[in-house]
Amino acid sequence: QVQLVESGGGLVQPGGSLRLTCAASGSIFSIRRMGWYRQAPGKQRDLVAQIFSGGDTYYADSVKGRFTISRDSAKNTMYLQMSSLKPEDTAVYYCCITTTDVTWGQGTQVTVSS
Repeated sequence: QVQLVESGGGLVQPGGSLRLTCAASGSIFSIRRMGWYRQAPGKQRDLVAQIFSGGDTYYADSVKGRFTISRDSAKNTMYLQMSSLKPEDTAVYYCCITTTDVTWGQGTQVTVSS
């Protein structure tokens, strides 16, 4: 089994930055894709960014130019650097990896407020 643990969330003022970390452990074989999703209260869970095994990345339009996804394959760790944060970025952020299965983390709260 694969376990994911997110960290790095918190309260930040508009315009600020945060870096989220997703650490994977367990029986990890052939990670095909790693991604970050977010879910605001009363809304569906949406894809924010993802990175594929070959290194290609994808970003939702709402975060392009502000967020950067990266990974450290040796450590089975993924990051989401978030800059120029806006109140509408407030949500619970989840990491997700796809191998032969899909595994989700428990989520970390990000609150952008003055």
